[in-house]
Amino acid sequence: RKSIKGKAKLRLREFDVADKFSHLPLPKASVLLPLLVRAGKLCLLLTVRSMQLRRSPGEVCFPGGKSEEMDKDEIDTALREAKEEVGLQPEKVEVICRLVPGIDKMNHLVTPVVGFIEDTFQATPNPDEVSDVFVMPLEYFIKPLNYMTLPYKTSSGYLSWMHCFTYHDHEHKMPFKIWGLTAHFAVFLAIVIFGTKPTFEVDYDLDNLISSAENKFMNLYASVNERKKGNL
Repeated sequence: RKSIKGKAKLRLREFDVADKFSHLPLPKASVLLPLLVRAGKLCLLLTVRSMQLRRSPGEVCFPGGKSEEMDKDEIDTALREAKEEVGLQPEKVEVICRLVPGIDKMNHLVTPVVGFIEDTFQATPNPDEVSDVFVMPLEYFIKPLNYMTLPYKTSSGYLSWMHCFTYHDHEHKMPFKIWGLTAHFAVFLAIVIFGTKPTFEVDYDLDNLISSAENKFMNLYASVNERKKGNL
């Protein structure tokens, strides 16, 4: 019987996009989706952005940030940022794959890098960037207790909607709100690993998950590109 970690790795490797989208001419950023096993369950580590930050202060996100010249690739960026933000040593991350990227509000191409970290990892948050770190069950992103959708306008002017989860953390005795691109990546990760339909609507074809996720991304990329041309 394969361990839950072993099964998750097999599923994730099927969805590895490697550097398929790296050539796209957008500024690059990466996030690390850190998986760990707690009490026999797959969990995700998330951070809360410092209130001192200009952009999205106090919001929940994955460790990550913009690519720098010294970074070899998206994996390097994610690992460097995770070390800076939560004290996670790169050699303590078992990188499994890169998943289909997203595009953030600033039109960065954001690549999610998935890696397993030690179950005993204790974060040391950098207070300039991170105010809190918490761990939650990955399964919450397909079977949430508290879920709603939020309407928003994409950067190219389309009206769309995004997932918004509220998770009550027993350790912190407080609720955390996970939405936007962070929720988008977490939901896709959960669907990939568990292979089951969430209890809420998603706009993927679950029988053709890879191609539908890539098509959805390429449509988004095309609409961002159109808008860039229109602004010239």
